[in-house]
Amino acid sequence: MKVKLVSKQQYPQLKKLYKEFDVGEEGDICIAVGGDGTFIKAAREFDGPILPVRSEEVGSTGYYSDIGLSKIDIIIERIKHKKYRVEDLSRKLEIRYKDKVYYAINEALLRNKSKEIYFNVYTVENGRKRLLYPYTVSGDGLLITGKVGSTAYNRTAGGPIILSQDIICVNFLYPESLFTNPLVISGDSDIYIELAKSAGTLMTDSIEIADLSVKESFYVRQSKKTVKIIRLDGFKEEFSEKLARMIQSKMVDGLSSS
Repeated sequence: MKVKLVSKQQYPQLKKLYKEFDVGEEGDICIAVGGDGTFIKAAREFDGPILPVRSEEVGSTGYYSDIGLSKIDIIIERIKHKKYRVEDLSRKLEIRYKDKVYYAINEALLRNKSKEIYFNVYTVENGRKRLLYPYTVSGDGLLITGKVGSTAYNRTAGGPIILSQDIICVNFLYPESLFTNPLVISGDSDIYIELAKSAGTLMTDSIEIADLSVKESFYVRQSKKTVKIIRLDGFKEEFSEKLARMIQSKMVDGLSSS
């Protein structure tokens, strides 16, 4: 079997993968070893099924991993004998700007440059724009995410953790408004953002797409493209287990920085 490997570091345990599989830039599957950042990197590079494996370093979350690197022998055995299944974890985000299409795993982000930014938020149904938020919003920007990205920047910005792949969250960043709650809408909706005042930067997964000026706009929707994840037989963490690990990793971060 051909395996693409994306790893945070050259961990000693990975030597076993090279002995058992044809490891290269192309693969039937991808194994991503590290934390959630490594998994997102793999999902941007590889369209096929990905097995996220926790590196098990102190403070590393690995929220989307069901298994750690210490179980490398079990991982190899399950993969070799195809004792796994492939699931759609989440739909990717599709960002349309100036007739170009970009895809994001975590989020689409509109952020301010040197001062607060003003923008209007719409949904689009049957080609007709409808205001989603009734006034021009001002603040540091806007974050749009789905299931995978909900546990990243969105969570630290006060947004919800999303457990369904058919939902989009619109999260305002430090808004100058009486209403500051994130909005959760159907994943089938198109979101249209138009700048009303000041310049901003459009980004996907921390990668800059363009600087936007007044009256410029972009669309965000959920794509038909999905992030596919590999589940090993006998290993499936519950949400409560993943959440516990996330909380524990933040506690470790707090202790190490104090």
